[in-house]
Amino acid sequence: MTPDSDRHAMKMAKKKAARDKIMATKTDEKGLIIVHTGKGKGKSSAAFGMIFRCIAHGMQCAVVQFIKGGMSTGERDMILDKFQDICAFHTMGEGFTWETQDRDRDIEMAKAAWEKAKDLIRDEANKMVLLDEINIALRYDYLDINEVVEFLVEEKPHMTHVVLTGRNAKDELIEIADLVTEMELIKHPFRSGVKAQIGVEF
Repeated sequence: MTPDSDRHAMKMAKKKAARDKIMATKTDEKGLIIVHTGKGKGKSSAAFGMIFRCIAHGMQCAVVQFIKGGMSTGERDMILDKFQDICAFHTMGEGFTWETQDRDRDIEMAKAAWEKAKDLIRDEANKMVLLDEINIALRYDYLDINEVVEFLVEEKPHMTHVVLTGRNAKDELIEIADLVTEMELIKHPFRSGVKAQIGVEF
């Protein structure tokens, strides 16, 4: 081995020892409240990545879509076609707010989605429940943030993971969350006139 290789090996050995010491203290397990927010792309994509990870491990899970309508997406079509036995999928929204243009109907649909979400979260057989775009419903006050927070704190089973996506996550939700990721927008092809494309956006 060269002197550089020796130095690198020693440095990595020290790093591994320090890492192992830290990891030895991480012994708790709990169901997490996970928030994906921010203006950047990838909030739902990352969340569906975790849903597919659960499916791959044979863990029962569920999805409730709060805003997006019944349009065909890769994730939705695959789950409905191949994994309905392990992942319940409920598209409860009727489209983005600028498309529906009916606040009363949007509120009605959001409340129905929240009731379905609560039932799925209460069912301890579901190891993860994705509430896709719920942050949009909360942002427009279609749902009461205090009710959502209280439910997650008081009624979510200890080992159930709940993932909440959408821009502009409320501070109250961020406060109780265990894991919060903000997707930052740096560049997006939409700004250059490129439309949403299959395999990337849906």
